[in-house]
Amino acid sequence: MSTPTGQAETAQSIRENLTEFLQGRTRTDVAPDVDLFATGLVTSLFAMELLVHVERTFVVQVAGPDLTLDNFRSVNRMTELVLRLRGGTDA
Repeated sequence: MSTPTGQAETAQSIRENLTEFLQGRTRTDVAPDVDLFATGLVTSLFAMELLVHVERTFVVQVAGPDLTLDNFRSVNRMTELVLRLRGGTDA
């Protein structure tokens, strides 16, 4: 589920995109608040793929203090990160 560049996403559409991406890669249902690292669904190598997906899909750059595991720990955390980096709110 790719969103055209420049289209404003809501928190819900971001969550849906991330959930679809994760479920497609892990072949596992992923709840928005599940800890992806604690469950073993995301490894360090897959975390890099996830980072690239977030940056390309949502046209953001994750760098410096934002480049932490905590920001990628769950779908909800990644959604919050994208919204913050884009200066958006839950529309």
